[in-house]
Amino acid sequence: MSSAVIFEDIFVVDKLDPDGKKFDKVTRIESRSQNLDMFMHLDVNTEIYPMREGDKFTMALAHTLNLDGTPDTGYYTQGGRKTLADKYEYVMHGKLYKISEEGSGKAIRAEVYVSYGGLLMMLRGDPSNVAKFELDQRLFLLIRKL
Repeated sequence: MSSAVIFEDIFVVDKLDPDGKKFDKVTRIESRSQNLDMFMHLDVNTEIYPMREGDKFTMALAHTLNLDGTPDTGYYTQGGRKTLADKYEYVMHGKLYKISEEGSGKAIRAEVYVSYGGLLMMLRGDPSNVAKFELDQRLFLLIRKL
C-alpha cells in the first residue's frame, strides 16, 4: 500500500441500484468488503466502467496520486511519470462532506460520505477503519477489478 493510500480493501458487488434505477449512465452499487467488514454504496459511471453483481474489486481511497505521498498540486500534468492511477482502472476525485457515528459500544458504526462531482459514496463500518478521514478532505477513489 502506497503512503498516499489511507484506505484499501477488496469488495464484492452484492446489489445494483438497490433503490431502483435513477440515471441512464450511473449505477449505484451496494457492496461489502472482505477484510474490514465495511459496507459501501457507490455511484459508478457504468457507461465507461460496467459493474455486475458478484464482481470483486479492490477499492482504495488516497489523498494524492503521487506514489511518494506528496500532496497533490490540484493541477493535472501529462507526462511520463508514474502515478497511483496507473495501478487502477477507474479513478474519481471528490470531497468528503460528512462523517457521522451511530450506535454505542461494540455496535458503533461510522459513516463517511464523499461526493465525486455528484456521484456519491457512503462507506460504513468500524470507526477505527475511517479514523484517518477528515471533513472537507479531497480524496481519490481508485478501483481495479480482480
